[in-house]
Amino acid sequence: MAGTREGAVARAMAGFDSGAFRETLAGLVAIPSTSQEEAHRADLDRYLGGALRDWLARLGFAVTIHPNPSPGMGPILVGIRSEGAGLPTVITYGHGDTVRGLPEQWSDGLDPWRLTERDGCWYGRGTADNKGQHALNLAALEAVLAERGRLGFNLKLVIETAEERGSQGLREFVAAHRGLLAADVLIGSDGPRVMPDVPTICTGTRGTFHFDLAVRLRAGGVHSGHWGGLTRDPAIILAHALAAIMDRNGRILVPGWTPEGGMPAAVKAVLDGCPLGGGGEAATIDEGWGEPGLTPAEKVYGWNSFIVLAMLSGKPDGPVNAVAPDAWAHCQIRYTVDTDPAVFEPALRRHLDAQGFPEVRIERPGSRMPASRTDPGHPWVRFAAASIARTLNRLPQVIPNSSGGLPGDVFVDHLGVPLLWIPHSYTGCKQHGPDEHVIPATLREGLALMAGLWWDIGEGGAPR
Repeated sequence: MAGTREGAVARAMAGFDSGAFRETLAGLVAIPSTSQEEAHRADLDRYLGGALRDWLARLGFAVTIHPNPSPGMGPILVGIRSEGAGLPTVITYGHGDTVRGLPEQWSDGLDPWRLTERDGCWYGRGTADNKGQHALNLAALEAVLAERGRLGFNLKLVIETAEERGSQGLREFVAAHRGLLAADVLIGSDGPRVMPDVPTICTGTRGTFHFDLAVRLRAGGVHSGHWGGLTRDPAIILAHALAAIMDRNGRILVPGWTPEGGMPAAVKAVLDGCPLGGGGEAATIDEGWGEPGLTPAEKVYGWNSFIVLAMLSGKPDGPVNAVAPDAWAHCQIRYTVDTDPAVFEPALRRHLDAQGFPEVRIERPGSRMPASRTDPGHPWVRFAAASIARTLNRLPQVIPNSSGGLPGDVFVDHLGVPLLWIPHSYTGCKQHGPDEHVIPATLREGLALMAGLWWDIGEGGAPR
């Protein structure tokens, strides 16, 4: 059974247009597999051990489901389809867990655990992050197998269920099974394209470093009339400390928190002319915010950013006439591989002391997800870009890393593979919040390009 590349892509498109893919995705979305609520722990098992395992078995995968090495975290599925020694071996990754459903926050008529079509979009928890994306890649594989009768390469699949809890246990699992999971390249799909209609290849992700800033001055609040103007206000002190970290226009002021040598030339080159947009009504690209002299794409794909995720002082839900005893902020740095996260805490301590804030404490510092990057000029990147261009008649946008975080570092550190993330979503998809959705046209295009890519890998010209 020979088949053709065009036939494989056509099969993939026909499956999408018939509604078959939508039906498959609806079934996956209907499983409330959030890892952030203990009440849904059994749904993590159901997601991997039910429809997903059956689907993989039909595709010729040998499937095993493993307990997570980290206590309390969800299981990890491994599927292996071996077609012979000497063939390229690809590892692909996805996660079956989601964030909380938050049903009370969704728009009227929408349910996080029901796929709903509205205004040209498909709504449901996991449609973008990440059920829709790894399901699409499997559907593309299915089309290639139906057309050619084989893949022409070996494929290893890892689906975890603790990504929304920081991928706890994944590093230990991959380290313990590095022989089983050995591969030539990782090709996975998660995160957004640079724009909804621009096919994208990400060669890594930014990391996340979290810490608390706290000003703790006294055991309790004191009367604002008797003591206001006499005793220190922790909220004011914390606000000024934050202003010493980042200026009014969003420029980081802490020495050592940005790439020491500036943006690498290879990163700057690949981002030349890179578009950025499609964030939805709630998001804007504000001119003049962030590092001066950088384009919007360079700011999120080639630089570090500082964000205050939460702040608290006093009783916001019931203010009283008192000078608060303390103030607190939870902060995050999104960083590229060009900065060592080990410098963040000591650099901040030196900076705060130098700026006159010795009473501002740095608490619970640490990386949640390390940064990763494969050279954007790597042969596998060039191969995938050429394949996508052949399918869509236009080149994809290559970016050195996505703006968000993924556990690509785990696979680089323990398997030594180059990373290719090929996303099928967009920045306005509202993942992690209410009304998460995907754009069917973007999914359809993603299905076509993935069918073409899987076909081309099996043709014998893939890098080795």
